[in-house]
Amino acid sequence: MKVLMIISTDDGETIYNAMRLANVGVAKGDEVSVFMLGKGVLFEQSGDEEFNVMGEMERFEGDFYV
Repeated sequence: MKVLMIISTDDGETIYNAMRLANVGVAKGDEVSVFMLGKGVLFEQSGDEEFNVMGEMERFEGDFYV
């Protein structure tokens, strides 16, 4: 299955959960693309100790567009 996820928020919890879902899709064999839009481009600043956004980003093996 082909999946496109569009993230347009800088909320760390939301980005973290969206990337967890994207990583599950990739692990199941789906073709996953993530597109950061609007405030979503600030994802590097959005994480904290509870929501490790960059950890999920580093695990992601699909297409990623900023």
